[in-house]
Amino acid sequence: MSGWRAVKAGRALAALLRVGWQIKRRGGSHTVLSRDGQPDYVWAFHNREEIGPRMLARIAKKTGLQPEDL
Repeated sequence: MSGWRAVKAGRALAALLRVGWQIKRRGGSHTVLSRDGQPDYVWAFHNREEIGPRMLARIAKKTGLQPEDL
């Protein structure tokens, strides 16, 4: 088991902000996040949308998010 569980997108975004990502800009339904030393990450989820474990694992691969950060 991977340790990931489904969460709302707003909660996942809040976790990314807590671990050091910052909102660079917003345009429509897309938010561009930035962090020193890493490429920008485009967040394209609505806050109430549920993100499943597989997608969270993909996000984690690019952002460094960990299951305990949620």
